[in-house]
Amino acid sequence: MVCLSILFLIALAALLAPWITYHDPYKTSIARRLLAPGDARHWLGTDELGRDMLARLLYGGRLSLLTGLSPVILATAIGGTLGIIAGYLGGWINMMIMRLIDVFYAFPSVLLAVAISGALGGGIVNTVVSLTLVFIPPIARVAESVTTQIRSQDYVEAARATGAAGWHIVTGHVLSNVTGPILIYASSLVSVSIVLAAGLSFLGLGVKPPEPEWGLMLNTLRQSIYVAPLNSILPGVMIFATSMCFNLMSDGLRDAMDVKQ
Repeated sequence: MVCLSILFLIALAALLAPWITYHDPYKTSIARRLLAPGDARHWLGTDELGRDMLARLLYGGRLSLLTGLSPVILATAIGGTLGIIAGYLGGWINMMIMRLIDVFYAFPSVLLAVAISGALGGGIVNTVVSLTLVFIPPIARVAESVTTQIRSQDYVEAARATGAAGWHIVTGHVLSNVTGPILIYASSLVSVSIVLAAGLSFLGLGVKPPEPEWGLMLNTLRQSIYVAPLNSILPGVMIFATSMCFNLMSDGLRDAMDVKQ
């Protein structure tokens, strides 16, 4: 609950950024570049181009949360559907879907995300697409595994014996029991998605300048780490805090939904 509260505050601050700070995150001022945190006008200092760090962190939270949550949501919808279909129908359909999924497992997730982003080009949309393709295989595998177990349960067999249609069994019995494990696993991927999206932007394969985004801010500030170390690490602190909160929230969600507990 503590982590959920912190995430809520981060998301709320990103949404209310225009009311929290009056600074324009795009406005540059070479005369005021790399001001240290604690300045009277710029509470968290300025970056290498004199832009207000607080404003860029707040507005950057919008893009970082968007590129962190959107791929997981899309991958859960697509991968979960494929996994449930493969697990419930079985046979050659299961074989075809899961062998296609296994192709993506031949590549590490980071390498696959970099390769897809490099092929598609930079930008927010391409970042979301590349990360969605990375997360579909693991979610589909979890959905297929859980659905295969549920399919053999007595209450599913009893529903078949009564003549219930396949669609009714899936929506009434299978879906309600597989949704929990899928959502728990998907929530654990949000932190990975945030880190990967920041990594792509850091490598120049994600969000393009001058957009405020935490990974891109790390990239542009890395040259100033010896001159203004506090300014340079602030985006990294936000990435770490947000991803850690999502991880701990996922652990808490798993414990809360554990029937044995």
